[in-house]
Amino acid sequence: MNAVFLIARREFAAFFATPIAYVFIAIFLMLSGIFTFFMGDLYERGQADLQPFFNFHPWLYLFLVPAIAMRGWAEERRSGTIELLMTLPVTVTQAVLGKFFAAWLVLLLALLLTFPVWLTVNYLGQPDNGIILAAYVGSWLMSGAFLAISLCMSALTKNQVIAFVLAIMVCFLFVASGSDLVLDAFTQWAGNGVVDTVASFSFLQRFEAMAKGVIALNDVVYFSLAIGLWLYACQIIIEQEKAA
Repeated sequence: MNAVFLIARREFAAFFATPIAYVFIAIFLMLSGIFTFFMGDLYERGQADLQPFFNFHPWLYLFLVPAIAMRGWAEERRSGTIELLMTLPVTVTQAVLGKFFAAWLVLLLALLLTFPVWLTVNYLGQPDNGIILAAYVGSWLMSGAFLAISLCMSALTKNQVIAFVLAIMVCFLFVASGSDLVLDAFTQWAGNGVVDTVASFSFLQRFEAMAKGVIALNDVVYFSLAIGLWLYACQIIIEQEKAA
């Protein structure tokens, strides 16, 4: 566990040694504000909650999380530092977890820096802050699933652009599977069981209840399993690279 912490600390510092983390956080905050106040009509709704803020999170993560994760393993492979990393007294599992937790902390920091939105609704009304806190927890958990997928795609290639595109494509499948467009298409020829199964894989559907402050155990388990499985897949890819 100490090795995981050391790698996570090194990777977290590396994010802020370059403009990557600063640019990511700035874009996340800017887009969150635009979506919340202009597209989400926070003021016009006349309700003291953050639904317009959280509703756009799956779509924000769809593009921004792959952007911050694309260099995770792709850059290590391109520069050859992955061989150096594998010679250190750390396991592949520890390296994968260290990189994941570092990037996940950057995502947490970006979420925490949206506190002015929370202050705004508290100034304008009397929101249920328990619901808002639960939605924040759910959003961070969902971002971990996006991140695990993106890191796995980064491990597949030396090219960061390819890693970025692959991550968006896979993440989009998990988001779009719960959209009305996809579910309506399945409804035309498949039974309710198939439609429900497709919808159950959707980040969109899982996060919908969380955005309203309902943290159900099955949703927590789902996102935790998604994180674990994709990180395990990432570990297998890195081990194959190490053995090659």
